[in-house]
Amino acid sequence: MFQTLIRRAAAAPKFDFARNPYKSKRTWPPDFTKLSQKHQFRLERRYRRRAKLKWARPTWTKFVKLSTWATISFVVVYGVLFMETDERGTVFDTIRDYYARATKDMFGTPRREPPTKPRATSEEQSV
Repeated sequence: MFQTLIRRAAAAPKFDFARNPYKSKRTWPPDFTKLSQKHQFRLERRYRRRAKLKWARPTWTKFVKLSTWATISFVVVYGVLFMETDERGTVFDTIRDYYARATKDMFGTPRREPPTKPRATSEEQSV
């Protein structure tokens, strides 16, 4: 087991630029004093585009946007529906009353009375 680890560690030679079989066509970074303005601009634009693509984090950006909008929505809803700053009342009292009635209808007892008369059976309807 240890022999294979030693063999693998010894087999990995360090990278040598002088022996690289894939030589680069141009030296990098180029000498910008020798380039024309147009070529400088092209290189800068290409570099900016590649750097933007390299450091783009779409998942993180989406998470930050969603959490920001969720926080803003929560604060607005809480401020409109539940926050009491003083006892005089607020501009949102009509909205609060409507919300209280709607949630009471949804989660509370229904407004209408249940029928007092039992339903007619199918035999009574046919007669």
